[in-house]
Amino acid sequence: MKSKEHTRQVRDKVIEKFKAGLGYKKISKALNIPRSTVQAIIQKWKEYGTTVNLPRQGHPPKLTGRTRRALIRNAAKRPMVTLGELQRSTAQVGESVHRTTISRALHKVGLYGRVARRKPLLTENHKKSRFQFATSHVGDTANMWKKVLWSDETKIELFGQNAKHYVWRKTNTAHHSEHTIPTVKYGGGSIMLWGGFSSAGTGKLVRVDGKMDGAKYREILEENLLESAKDLRLGRRFTFQQDNDPKHKARATMEWFRMWVVFSGKEALARGHDYSVQVH
Repeated sequence: MKSKEHTRQVRDKVIEKFKAGLGYKKISKALNIPRSTVQAIIQKWKEYGTTVNLPRQGHPPKLTGRTRRALIRNAAKRPMVTLGELQRSTAQVGESVHRTTISRALHKVGLYGRVARRKPLLTENHKKSRFQFATSHVGDTANMWKKVLWSDETKIELFGQNAKHYVWRKTNTAHHSEHTIPTVKYGGGSIMLWGGFSSAGTGKLVRVDGKMDGAKYREILEENLLESAKDLRLGRRFTFQQDNDPKHKARATMEWFRMWVVFSGKEALARGHDYSVQVH
């Protein structure tokens, strides 16, 4: 909706000066109106042959173009802004509208209210390390990844802040950082789990009782690592992938891996089989 309409007299003067041979710029300066307004009046006169306001199609919009653009900018810059806050911002500029009117304006530009995804909080060092890992393996084949047994442990929060938070976002932007809620691995009333998986599915899932230290980690591996590999049918040659947690890279843990691989290899050879496990 236009914020201001000029009188019929002003519009007629624009056409009068245009017929006299004046350009848009000179007409704008002579009548002290924007050049874009002069252009719109002349284009309308050329198309319909009149300066009279033509009948509108449907009900005029309740939001001015300026307010609608401000709403869109606000929602794009602050995805977690609520409809109530947007409604109050329009009221402050003298345009009181219903929340559904605001929703429709945002929907027209592809912004929809969606539940924010929860993602682990990543520091810059985390992102850098993950990027380096990805680039170092970019040439690996699909068959190579099928032979990887991944593992990790995590705390699952049983009693915490599970309320839904909504964000304004466009399609295929659910995992953009501004549309997610960072999470960390701690909270009240939680349990610790260790698990393994591969492209074929999930391996063993173990609940960790007590403190998860190096000794407990090695105990879990001894009881579940090979069983997970068998369940997932990884064969006798596979890669065991773990992260850089201190207990994973501890000297005692790396020595356990060395002895475990040697023992497993000897046992396999005694049965007439070739056996190879890489640990990363």
